[in-house]
Amino acid sequence: MNEPAPSLPRRRMKITKVEPISLFVPIEDEIDAPVAVPHAADLTDVIFSGYRATLVRIETDIGLCGVGECMVRLAPTATRAVIEDIASLLIGRDPLDREAIWELLFGVMMNRGHNRGFFVEAISGIDIALWDLAGRFLDLPLYTLLGGRHHERLDAYASSLRFRALDEVTAQARGFRDAGFKAMKIKIGRNLTEPQLDIEFVKAIREAVGDGVRLMVDANCAYSEDVATALHVGRAMQEMGIFWFEEPIAPNDIDGYVHLADNLDIRIAAGEADFMSFGARDFLRRRAIDVIQPNISRAGGITEARRIGAMSRAFHIPYAPHTGSCSAVCLAATLQFAVSLPNFLTFEFMQSDWSKSQPNPLRHDLLIEPVEKLVDGYMEVPERPGIGVDLNMDVVDRYRVA
Repeated sequence: MNEPAPSLPRRRMKITKVEPISLFVPIEDEIDAPVAVPHAADLTDVIFSGYRATLVRIETDIGLCGVGECMVRLAPTATRAVIEDIASLLIGRDPLDREAIWELLFGVMMNRGHNRGFFVEAISGIDIALWDLAGRFLDLPLYTLLGGRHHERLDAYASSLRFRALDEVTAQARGFRDAGFKAMKIKIGRNLTEPQLDIEFVKAIREAVGDGVRLMVDANCAYSEDVATALHVGRAMQEMGIFWFEEPIAPNDIDGYVHLADNLDIRIAAGEADFMSFGARDFLRRRAIDVIQPNISRAGGITEARRIGAMSRAFHIPYAPHTGSCSAVCLAATLQFAVSLPNFLTFEFMQSDWSKSQPNPLRHDLLIEPVEKLVDGYMEVPERPGIGVDLNMDVVDRYRVA
Protein backbone atom coordinates (compact mmCIF):
# COMPACT_ATOMS: atom_id res chain seq x y z
CA MET A 1 0.00 0.00 0.00
CA ASN A 2 1.41 3.35 -1.04
CA GLU A 3 2.07 5.82 1.73
CA PRO A 4 0.56 9.30 1.14
CA ALA A 5 3.11 11.84 0.02
CA PRO A 6 4.13 14.17 2.81
CA SER A 7 2.58 17.61 2.50
CA LEU A 8 5.08 20.38 2.10
CA PRO A 9 4.41 23.73 3.69
CA ARG A 10 3.88 26.38 1.00
CA ARG A 11 5.89 29.50 1.36
CA ARG A 12 3.35 32.25 1.74
CA MET A 13 3.56 35.82 0.56
CA LYS A 14 2.10 38.89 2.11
CA ILE A 15 1.17 42.09 0.32
CA THR A 16 3.18 44.97 1.70
CA LYS A 17 2.34 47.82 -0.68
CA VAL A 18 -0.29 48.76 -3.26
CA GLU A 19 0.82 51.62 -5.49
CA PRO A 20 -1.50 53.20 -8.06
CA ILE A 21 0.33 55.19 -10.74
CA SER A 22 -1.62 57.61 -12.91
CA LEU A 23 -0.07 58.48 -16.27
CA PHE A 24 -1.00 61.25 -18.68
CA VAL A 25 0.60 62.17 -22.00
CA PRO A 26 -0.72 65.46 -23.44
CA ILE A 27 -1.50 65.41 -27.14
CA GLU A 28 0.07 68.61 -28.36
CA ASP A 29 -1.60 68.93 -31.77
CA GLU A 30 -5.30 69.65 -32.04
CA ILE A 31 -7.00 66.65 -33.60
CA ASP A 32 -10.44 65.79 -34.88
CA ALA A 33 -12.29 63.18 -32.89
CA PRO A 34 -10.95 59.92 -34.36
CA VAL A 35 -14.12 58.03 -33.49
CA ALA A 36 -17.79 58.77 -33.93
CA VAL A 37 -18.60 59.71 -30.35
CA PRO A 38 -21.87 61.59 -29.86
CA HIS A 39 -21.31 65.38 -29.70
CA ALA A 40 -17.76 64.83 -31.00
CA ALA A 41 -17.18 68.48 -31.88
CA ASP A 42 -17.80 69.55 -28.28
CA LEU A 43 -16.10 66.60 -26.55
CA THR A 44 -12.87 66.22 -28.51
CA ASP A 45 -10.84 68.66 -26.42
CA VAL A 46 -11.67 66.69 -23.26
CA ILE A 47 -11.70 63.07 -24.37
CA PHE A 48 -8.80 63.24 -26.82
CA SER A 49 -6.57 65.76 -25.07
CA GLY A 50 -4.08 63.06 -24.10
CA TYR A 51 -3.25 59.40 -23.60
CA ARG A 52 -4.11 58.11 -20.13
CA ALA A 53 -3.58 55.04 -17.97
CA THR A 54 -3.59 54.10 -14.31
CA LEU A 55 -1.23 51.27 -13.43
CA VAL A 56 -1.17 49.25 -10.22
CA ARG A 57 2.00 47.85 -8.65
CA ILE A 58 1.58 45.38 -5.79
CA GLU A 59 4.67 44.53 -3.73
CA THR A 60 5.18 41.57 -1.40
CA ASP A 61 7.39 40.68 1.53
CA ILE A 62 9.44 38.26 -0.62
CA GLY A 63 10.42 40.91 -3.14
CA LEU A 64 8.04 39.97 -5.94
CA CYS A 65 5.95 42.68 -7.59
CA GLY A 66 2.88 42.37 -9.82
CA VAL A 67 1.63 44.91 -12.35
CA GLY A 68 -1.88 45.63 -13.62
CA GLU A 69 -3.76 48.32 -15.50
CA CYS A 70 -7.06 50.10 -14.94
CA MET A 71 -8.70 51.25 -18.15
CA VAL A 72 -9.28 55.00 -17.95
CA ARG A 73 -10.71 57.42 -20.49
CA LEU A 74 -10.96 60.38 -18.16
CA ALA A 75 -9.43 61.53 -14.87
CA PRO A 76 -6.81 58.83 -14.18
CA THR A 77 -6.31 60.37 -10.76
CA ALA A 78 -9.90 59.49 -9.85
CA THR A 79 -9.10 55.81 -10.32
CA ARG A 80 -5.91 56.31 -8.35
CA ALA A 81 -7.88 57.83 -5.47
CA VAL A 82 -10.22 54.83 -5.37
CA ILE A 83 -7.27 52.45 -5.15
CA GLU A 84 -5.63 54.54 -2.43
CA ASP A 85 -8.84 54.33 -0.37
CA ILE A 86 -9.14 50.54 -0.60
CA ALA A 87 -5.44 49.61 -0.58
CA SER A 88 -5.42 48.97 3.17
CA LEU A 89 -7.74 45.98 2.63
CA LEU A 90 -4.94 44.19 0.79
CA ILE A 91 -2.04 44.80 3.16
CA GLY A 92 -0.94 41.59 4.88
CA ARG A 93 -3.04 39.33 2.65
CA ASP A 94 -1.69 36.53 0.50
CA PRO A 95 -1.88 37.71 -3.14
CA LEU A 96 -2.60 34.13 -4.25
CA ASP A 97 -6.04 34.48 -2.66
CA ARG A 98 -7.12 36.35 -5.78
CA GLU A 99 -10.82 35.56 -5.99
CA ALA A 100 -11.35 36.03 -2.27
CA ILE A 101 -9.67 39.44 -2.51
CA TRP A 102 -11.84 40.30 -5.53
CA GLU A 103 -15.02 39.58 -3.58
CA LEU A 104 -13.72 41.58 -0.63
CA LEU A 105 -13.04 44.62 -2.82
CA PHE A 106 -16.33 44.37 -4.67
CA GLY A 107 -18.14 44.25 -1.34
CA VAL A 108 -16.91 47.75 -0.49
CA MET A 109 -19.34 49.42 -2.88
CA MET A 110 -21.72 46.66 -4.02
CA ASN A 111 -24.69 47.93 -2.02
CA ARG A 112 -24.07 51.48 -3.25
CA GLY A 113 -24.66 50.63 -6.88
CA HIS A 114 -21.02 50.88 -7.96
CA ASN A 115 -20.99 47.91 -10.31
CA ARG A 116 -19.50 49.89 -13.19
CA GLY A 117 -17.29 52.92 -13.81
CA PHE A 118 -14.23 54.10 -11.89
CA PHE A 119 -14.67 51.66 -9.00
CA VAL A 120 -14.79 48.54 -11.16
CA GLU A 121 -11.91 49.82 -13.29
CA ALA A 122 -9.90 50.23 -10.09
CA ILE A 123 -10.66 46.64 -9.03
CA SER A 124 -9.70 45.49 -12.54
CA GLY A 125 -6.15 46.85 -12.29
CA ILE A 126 -5.66 45.39 -8.81
CA ASP A 127 -6.91 41.99 -9.93
CA ILE A 128 -4.60 41.87 -12.96
CA ALA A 129 -1.64 42.73 -10.73
CA LEU A 130 -2.56 39.86 -8.39
CA TRP A 131 -2.70 37.39 -11.28
CA ASP A 132 0.64 38.70 -12.52
CA LEU A 133 2.08 38.12 -9.05
CA ALA A 134 0.77 34.55 -9.00
CA GLY A 135 2.45 33.81 -12.31
CA ARG A 136 5.74 35.30 -11.17
CA PHE A 137 5.58 33.37 -7.89
CA LEU A 138 5.00 30.07 -9.70
CA ASP A 139 7.36 31.02 -12.55
CA LEU A 140 4.62 30.36 -15.10
CA PRO A 141 2.96 32.49 -17.78
CA LEU A 142 -0.50 33.65 -16.85
CA TYR A 143 -2.23 31.48 -19.44
CA THR A 144 -0.98 28.35 -17.65
CA LEU A 145 -2.73 29.45 -14.45
CA LEU A 146 -5.90 29.99 -16.50
CA GLY A 147 -5.94 26.40 -17.75
CA GLY A 148 -3.36 26.42 -20.53
CA ARG A 149 -3.20 27.28 -24.19
CA HIS A 150 -6.21 26.68 -26.38
CA HIS A 151 -4.41 28.28 -29.32
CA GLU A 152 -0.78 28.20 -30.41
CA ARG A 153 -1.12 31.77 -31.68
CA LEU A 154 -3.90 34.33 -31.90
CA ASP A 155 -5.75 35.45 -34.99
CA ALA A 156 -5.44 39.26 -35.04
CA TYR A 157 -6.95 42.24 -36.82
CA ALA A 158 -5.56 45.74 -37.39
CA SER A 159 -7.43 48.42 -35.47
CA SER A 160 -8.48 50.86 -36.78
CA LEU A 161 -8.92 52.70 -40.08
CA ARG A 162 -10.08 56.10 -38.91
CA PHE A 163 -11.77 59.13 -40.43
CA ARG A 164 -9.13 60.72 -42.64
CA ALA A 165 -8.79 61.58 -46.33
CA LEU A 166 -9.88 58.63 -48.44
CA ASP A 167 -6.61 58.25 -50.35
CA GLU A 168 -4.72 58.30 -47.05
CA VAL A 169 -7.00 55.69 -45.47
CA THR A 170 -6.91 53.34 -48.46
CA ALA A 171 -3.13 53.57 -48.51
CA GLN A 172 -3.09 52.71 -44.80
CA ALA A 173 -5.41 49.75 -45.43
CA ARG A 174 -3.10 48.41 -48.11
CA GLY A 175 -0.22 48.90 -45.68
CA PHE A 176 -1.98 46.77 -43.06
CA ARG A 177 -2.56 44.07 -45.66
CA ASP A 178 1.06 44.17 -46.79
CA ALA A 179 2.21 43.95 -43.15
CA GLY A 180 0.49 40.57 -42.91
CA PHE A 181 -2.93 41.42 -41.48
CA LYS A 182 -5.72 39.29 -42.85
CA ALA A 183 -8.39 41.38 -41.10
CA MET A 184 -8.90 45.04 -40.20
CA LYS A 185 -11.52 47.29 -38.62
CA ILE A 186 -13.00 50.50 -40.01
CA LYS A 187 -14.47 53.34 -37.98
CA ILE A 188 -17.85 54.51 -39.27
CA GLY A 189 -20.71 56.66 -37.98
CA ARG A 190 -19.39 60.15 -38.49
CA ASN A 191 -21.92 61.06 -41.17
CA LEU A 192 -25.12 60.65 -39.21
CA THR A 193 -27.29 62.67 -41.58
CA GLU A 194 -25.68 61.14 -44.68
CA PRO A 195 -24.92 57.52 -43.80
CA GLN A 196 -24.35 56.74 -47.47
CA LEU A 197 -21.01 58.55 -47.17
CA ASP A 198 -19.85 55.99 -44.61
CA ILE A 199 -21.14 53.17 -46.77
CA GLU A 200 -19.13 54.48 -49.73
CA PHE A 201 -16.11 54.85 -47.42
CA VAL A 202 -16.26 51.16 -46.54
CA LYS A 203 -16.76 50.20 -50.20
CA ALA A 204 -13.62 52.10 -51.16
CA ILE A 205 -11.57 50.28 -48.53
CA ARG A 206 -12.94 46.94 -49.69
CA GLU A 207 -11.85 47.75 -53.25
CA ALA A 208 -8.41 48.84 -52.00
CA VAL A 209 -7.62 45.63 -50.07
CA GLY A 210 -9.54 43.07 -52.14
CA ASP A 211 -11.86 40.28 -51.11
CA GLY A 212 -9.20 38.27 -49.28
CA VAL A 213 -9.17 40.57 -46.24
CA ARG A 214 -11.84 40.32 -43.53
CA LEU A 215 -13.36 43.71 -42.70
CA MET A 216 -15.25 44.77 -39.59
CA VAL A 217 -16.88 48.14 -38.86
CA ASP A 218 -17.12 50.01 -35.55
CA ALA A 219 -19.60 52.85 -34.99
CA ASN A 220 -18.67 53.59 -31.35
CA CYS A 221 -22.37 54.02 -30.49
CA ALA A 222 -22.85 56.69 -33.18
CA TYR A 223 -26.44 55.66 -34.00
CA SER A 224 -27.64 55.68 -30.39
CA GLU A 225 -30.46 58.14 -31.11
CA ASP A 226 -31.47 56.56 -34.42
CA VAL A 227 -31.78 52.79 -34.43
CA ALA A 228 -33.44 52.96 -37.87
CA THR A 229 -30.24 54.40 -39.35
CA ALA A 230 -28.22 51.72 -37.57
CA LEU A 231 -30.47 49.14 -39.23
CA HIS A 232 -30.02 50.79 -42.65
CA VAL A 233 -26.23 50.89 -42.29
CA GLY A 234 -26.16 47.34 -40.95
CA ARG A 235 -28.02 46.05 -44.01
CA ALA A 236 -25.56 47.81 -46.30
CA MET A 237 -22.66 46.29 -44.37
CA GLN A 238 -24.05 42.77 -44.58
CA GLU A 239 -24.53 43.15 -48.33
CA MET A 240 -20.81 43.93 -48.57
CA GLY A 241 -19.91 40.86 -46.54
CA ILE A 242 -18.60 42.83 -43.54
CA PHE A 243 -17.80 40.40 -40.73
CA TRP A 244 -19.25 42.34 -37.79
CA PHE A 245 -21.02 45.61 -36.93
CA GLU A 246 -19.55 46.86 -33.65
CA GLU A 247 -21.27 49.10 -31.10
CA PRO A 248 -23.91 50.51 -33.43
CA ILE A 249 -25.88 52.00 -30.50
CA ALA A 250 -25.49 52.86 -26.83
CA PRO A 251 -24.48 50.07 -24.42
CA ASN A 252 -27.54 50.72 -22.25
CA ASP A 253 -30.02 50.08 -25.09
CA ILE A 254 -30.38 46.30 -24.89
CA ASP A 255 -33.82 46.48 -26.54
CA GLY A 256 -32.22 48.26 -29.46
CA TYR A 257 -29.53 45.59 -29.74
CA VAL A 258 -32.18 42.87 -29.71
CA HIS A 259 -34.02 44.69 -32.51
CA LEU A 260 -30.85 44.89 -34.62
CA ALA A 261 -29.88 41.28 -33.93
CA ASP A 262 -33.36 40.11 -34.93
CA ASN A 263 -33.36 42.07 -38.18
CA LEU A 264 -29.77 41.75 -39.43
CA ASP A 265 -27.76 38.81 -40.65
CA ILE A 266 -24.43 40.55 -39.96
CA ARG A 267 -22.87 39.77 -36.56
CA ILE A 268 -23.51 42.40 -33.89
CA ALA A 269 -20.49 42.95 -31.62
CA ALA A 270 -20.41 44.85 -28.30
CA GLY A 271 -19.16 44.73 -24.74
CA GLU A 272 -16.15 47.04 -24.50
CA ALA A 273 -18.24 49.72 -22.79
CA ASP A 274 -19.89 47.31 -20.39
CA PHE A 275 -18.80 46.13 -16.96
CA MET A 276 -18.66 42.78 -15.19
CA SER A 277 -20.48 39.51 -15.72
CA PHE A 278 -23.79 41.06 -14.69
CA GLY A 279 -23.84 43.36 -17.71
CA ALA A 280 -22.69 40.57 -20.02
CA ARG A 281 -25.40 38.27 -18.63
CA ASP A 282 -28.19 40.55 -19.85
CA PHE A 283 -26.81 40.80 -23.40
CA LEU A 284 -26.24 37.06 -23.59
CA ARG A 285 -29.53 35.98 -22.09
CA ARG A 286 -31.47 38.11 -24.57
CA ARG A 287 -29.34 37.05 -27.57
CA ALA A 288 -28.67 40.74 -28.23
CA ILE A 289 -25.16 40.25 -29.63
CA ASP A 290 -23.21 37.71 -31.67
CA VAL A 291 -19.69 38.64 -30.50
CA ILE A 292 -18.78 39.78 -26.98
CA GLN A 293 -15.88 42.20 -26.44
CA PRO A 294 -15.11 42.94 -22.77
CA ASN A 295 -11.88 44.70 -21.80
CA ILE A 296 -10.16 43.00 -18.86
CA SER A 297 -8.95 46.37 -17.50
CA ARG A 298 -12.53 47.63 -17.29
CA ALA A 299 -14.79 44.63 -16.81
CA GLY A 300 -13.41 43.47 -13.44
CA GLY A 301 -9.95 42.12 -14.23
CA ILE A 302 -8.93 38.58 -15.09
CA THR A 303 -11.16 37.11 -12.39
CA GLU A 304 -14.36 38.60 -13.76
CA ALA A 305 -13.35 38.23 -17.42
CA ARG A 306 -12.98 34.48 -16.83
CA ARG A 307 -16.58 34.41 -15.62
CA ILE A 308 -17.70 36.31 -18.72
CA GLY A 309 -15.72 33.93 -20.90
CA ALA A 310 -17.33 30.87 -19.33
CA MET A 311 -20.79 32.37 -19.55
CA SER A 312 -20.39 33.43 -23.19
CA ARG A 313 -19.17 29.93 -24.06
CA ALA A 314 -22.31 28.49 -22.48
CA PHE A 315 -24.32 30.70 -24.86
CA HIS A 316 -22.06 29.74 -27.80
CA ILE A 317 -20.99 33.37 -28.27
CA PRO A 318 -17.36 33.99 -29.33
CA TYR A 319 -15.15 36.33 -27.28
CA ALA A 320 -13.08 38.99 -29.07
CA PRO A 321 -11.30 40.93 -26.29
CA HIS A 322 -11.17 44.70 -26.58
CA THR A 323 -7.84 46.47 -26.13
CA GLY A 324 -8.35 49.82 -27.84
CA SER A 325 -6.06 52.62 -26.77
CA CYS A 326 -4.87 50.87 -23.61
CA SER A 327 -1.27 50.86 -22.45
CA ALA A 328 1.11 47.99 -23.10
CA VAL A 329 0.28 46.45 -19.70
CA CYS A 330 -3.36 45.76 -20.59
CA LEU A 331 -2.29 44.48 -23.98
CA ALA A 332 0.19 42.03 -22.44
CA ALA A 333 -2.36 40.72 -19.94
CA THR A 334 -5.00 40.41 -22.66
CA LEU A 335 -2.69 38.29 -24.83
CA GLN A 336 -2.23 35.86 -21.95
CA PHE A 337 -5.96 35.80 -21.20
CA ALA A 338 -7.01 35.41 -24.84
CA VAL A 339 -4.86 32.37 -25.53
CA SER A 340 -6.57 30.58 -22.63
CA LEU A 341 -10.10 31.15 -24.00
CA PRO A 342 -11.70 28.17 -25.74
CA ASN A 343 -14.19 30.51 -27.46
CA PHE A 344 -11.62 33.15 -28.46
CA LEU A 345 -12.38 34.73 -31.85
CA THR A 346 -9.80 37.39 -32.77
CA PHE A 347 -7.41 39.85 -31.13
CA GLU A 348 -7.56 43.64 -31.48
CA PHE A 349 -4.03 44.78 -32.36
CA MET A 350 -4.13 48.59 -32.26
CA GLN A 351 -2.20 50.10 -35.16
CA SER A 352 -3.57 53.63 -35.22
CA ASP A 353 -3.02 56.09 -32.36
CA TRP A 354 -5.39 59.01 -31.79
CA SER A 355 -2.79 61.48 -33.03
CA LYS A 356 -1.09 60.64 -36.30
CA SER A 357 1.86 62.89 -35.44
CA GLN A 358 2.26 61.81 -31.80
CA PRO A 359 2.29 58.05 -31.16
CA ASN A 360 1.20 56.83 -27.74
CA PRO A 361 4.33 56.24 -25.59
CA LEU A 362 2.24 54.34 -23.02
CA ARG A 363 1.74 51.74 -25.71
CA HIS A 364 5.06 51.80 -27.51
CA ASP A 365 7.68 52.72 -24.87
CA LEU A 366 6.29 51.63 -21.50
CA LEU A 367 7.91 48.19 -21.36
CA ILE A 368 11.56 47.19 -21.27
CA GLU A 369 10.79 44.38 -23.71
CA PRO A 370 7.74 44.79 -25.98
CA VAL A 371 5.13 42.01 -26.09
CA GLU A 372 3.62 42.86 -29.48
CA LYS A 373 4.73 40.41 -32.15
CA LEU A 374 2.75 39.80 -35.33
CA VAL A 375 3.73 36.86 -37.57
CA ASP A 376 1.73 36.08 -40.72
CA GLY A 377 -1.36 37.82 -39.36
CA TYR A 378 -1.20 36.14 -35.95
CA MET A 379 -0.08 37.38 -32.55
CA GLU A 380 2.59 35.40 -30.75
CA VAL A 381 2.07 35.01 -26.99
CA PRO A 382 5.17 35.41 -24.77
CA GLU A 383 6.27 32.65 -22.39
CA ARG A 384 7.56 34.92 -19.63
CA PRO A 385 6.14 34.54 -16.09
CA GLY A 386 2.92 36.31 -15.18
CA ILE A 387 1.76 38.75 -17.83
CA GLY A 388 5.36 39.00 -18.98
CA VAL A 389 6.16 42.69 -18.47
CA ASP A 390 8.83 44.83 -16.91
CA LEU A 391 8.05 48.53 -16.74
CA ASN A 392 10.41 51.13 -18.14
CA MET A 393 10.47 53.33 -15.05
CA ASP A 394 12.01 56.24 -16.96
CA VAL A 395 8.84 56.39 -19.07
CA VAL A 396 6.64 55.89 -15.99
CA ASP A 397 8.33 58.75 -14.15
CA ARG A 398 8.21 61.02 -17.22
CA TYR A 399 4.42 60.83 -17.51
CA ARG A 400 3.44 60.20 -13.89
CA VAL A 401 0.75 62.57 -12.60
CA ALA A 402 1.70 64.05 -9.23
